[in-house]
Amino acid sequence: MYEFNYRRASSVSDAVASSGQSDDASYLAGGMTLIPVLKFRLASPSDIIDLAGLGELKGIRTENGAVVVGAMTTHAEVAGSSEVRQPIPALADLAESIGDPQVRNRGTIGGSIANADPAADYPAAVVGLGATVHTNSRTIGADDFFTDMFETALEPGELVTAVSFPVPDRAAYMKFPNPASRYAIVGVMVSQSGEEVRVAVTGAGGSVFRVPEMEQALAVNFAPEAVAGISVSADGLNEDIHASPEYRAHLVTVMARRAVAAAG
Repeated sequence: MYEFNYRRASSVSDAVASSGQSDDASYLAGGMTLIPVLKFRLASPSDIIDLAGLGELKGIRTENGAVVVGAMTTHAEVAGSSEVRQPIPALADLAESIGDPQVRNRGTIGGSIANADPAADYPAAVVGLGATVHTNSRTIGADDFFTDMFETALEPGELVTAVSFPVPDRAAYMKFPNPASRYAIVGVMVSQSGEEVRVAVTGAGGSVFRVPEMEQALAVNFAPEAVAGISVSADGLNEDIHASPEYRAHLVTVMARRAVAAAG
């Protein structure tokens, strides 16, 4: 790691103020993404602002027909919450599929989406369920939040405080996981709310993306066979030792078909 100043925030306003007083600060939530980045010296923030003590950013509640999850709520808490599992079982299942018990008990939803790892699971939930991201200063729609690999619409110093998930009529998440890390080689969230259908893909590209052709087909016939013949282009998809772009493109259709079957 490079040298940095460590600050422990006492409130959201204190965290934001500390960030504004720093040259280049980073917020520390669960640390599942940031700490490895620091260890590999891929980032050199001047200050690390620890959010662990901010109880105001934790918790799950139902509000205006949506499930609101505080930014510092852990994956394990989302997976085990009846307030999540009863209205949106797909979201609880997704949280339960993340990493291992150690990761699920430390990692947070806010940290996951703020870091926007291209293979993270939560971006598929945010976009696939049409969520709204709440920050200390505004709200950001799901389709506007993730902008590129490890990049979001967050401004410097802006802090995610909660994510609001509207309750769908039906939804499911299916992924092809890396056998070691459990990161998504490809993960697909499918949801239907009234006449709106969303299909969000994580792991395949540099950032989460939707598949309009599948959405249109499912709006007419919400069944696995409706997407079985629809493929995405391999151009621009991720390539690594685990999967080629062509294999990832193939997996998008396979995982989408499985998600539709599970949701239906």
